[in-house]
Amino acid sequence: VTWKDALIIGCAQAVAVLPGLSRSGSTIATGILCGVKKESVAQFSFLMVLIPVLGEALLESLDMLTGEVAAPELGAVPMLVGFVAAFVSGCLACRFMLNIVRRQRLIYFAVYCLLVGGFAVVYGLC
Repeated sequence: VTWKDALIIGCAQAVAVLPGLSRSGSTIATGILCGVKKESVAQFSFLMVLIPVLGEALLESLDMLTGEVAAPELGAVPMLVGFVAAFVSGCLACRFMLNIVRRQRLIYFAVYCLLVGGFAVVYGLC
């Protein structure tokens, strides 16, 4: 992934905040259109999500420390166990998705996004 590709893929990630768009689907499709290998762009796409997720976690932690948001009445051990469980399950989910991208065509993911997006639009109109 070149710097130019990364910038274009990053723009696709920014556009994916619109309703009905999949962040990973948008970034992977854009990378493929830029000529990046499917496996490389899939790994890059999953790494790209770390920045917003870690940024949000940092901001929420700061809000809890400053008292702007009520902190849950949990001890450090349950919070640490929850963090480790989320981290491990997230890593396993990323590995699973990378294997799907490597072995299968992305048309199934596109059909899934179309169906779920269509359902969300219809549900939102009702």
